[in-house]
Amino acid sequence: MDELRRTDLNLLLTLHALLAEKHVTRAALRLHKSQPAVSHALAQLRTRFDDPLLVRQGGRMVLTARAQALIRPLEDALTGLNELLSAPDFDPSLTRRRFRLALSDYAARIVLPLVRHVRREAPGLDLAISQAGREAMLAQLTDGELDLALGVFPHPPEDIEVRELFREEFVSLADKAVLPAKGGLSLEEWLERPHIMVAMRPDAQDEIETALAARGLRRRLAVTLPHWSAAVDLLPGTDLVLTVAGRTVGPMRRHRTLRKFTPPLDLPRFAYQQAWHVRRADDPAHRWLREAVLTCARPPGDTRSTPADYASRVFLS
Repeated sequence: MDELRRTDLNLLLTLHALLAEKHVTRAALRLHKSQPAVSHALAQLRTRFDDPLLVRQGGRMVLTARAQALIRPLEDALTGLNELLSAPDFDPSLTRRRFRLALSDYAARIVLPLVRHVRREAPGLDLAISQAGREAMLAQLTDGELDLALGVFPHPPEDIEVRELFREEFVSLADKAVLPAKGGLSLEEWLERPHIMVAMRPDAQDEIETALAARGLRRRLAVTLPHWSAAVDLLPGTDLVLTVAGRTVGPMRRHRTLRKFTPPLDLPRFAYQQAWHVRRADDPAHRWLREAVLTCARPPGDTRSTPADYASRVFLS
């Protein structure tokens, strides 16, 4: 315990903010402290760890190798201390926390009801939402930069836990004017058309590309973009075909000039999931948030218990 006696534990909170934000001013805002106070703390931390921790590179601040190595043990230590000092019962109406989530705009249909639920049941809980690709989300969960990620994670690392939110299936859409009078397209016709792919990177290998490659087939990707909702808006008046997860489309009455049809390719249903690092598994506030996400993601008509029911049954019993 000698090292602890010689260390101001408040410095560890400042270090946590600096490692997450990689910016003195943003860390100060996160901590509700002045910039000079955080700069002074950074100087103390540099002396304590005998390392600059943050260095300027290419016009921005980056973490040193020593700072990168501190992220996980620091996150584990602070999480353990927080759980040690927390009240044994969890009351969402009294919690004061900030959770960092990552998802695509596809999940906006989940986030909207989630925000309403959080404002009603846990008004002191803040949500900071960002967008990232699958690999980036997993890396950020591991590094402690994210608390929860929503997406498709078929092969998560051992230290990442996942939970299915719902089952999803692919649908194809195109302008009615470039489709047969009834039905959709044959595989040959489908492959001849220019396609839209929704992906964070133009070179992404999604489930559709994987299924095509397994059959030795390729499609022409005329447009690749990272926004699910905008992709549907590109279809009217063009010969483009879009194949996406069904819940992206929503009610077809909103897209009167388009037709939805089954892709002429065997594309199995897939699980849309939430993912978190194992270090978060037993955090009561995090468990409450995960249950809230699960409930808000359920299809209309699902009458299973609400997050409030779950909280009262598990945390307040």
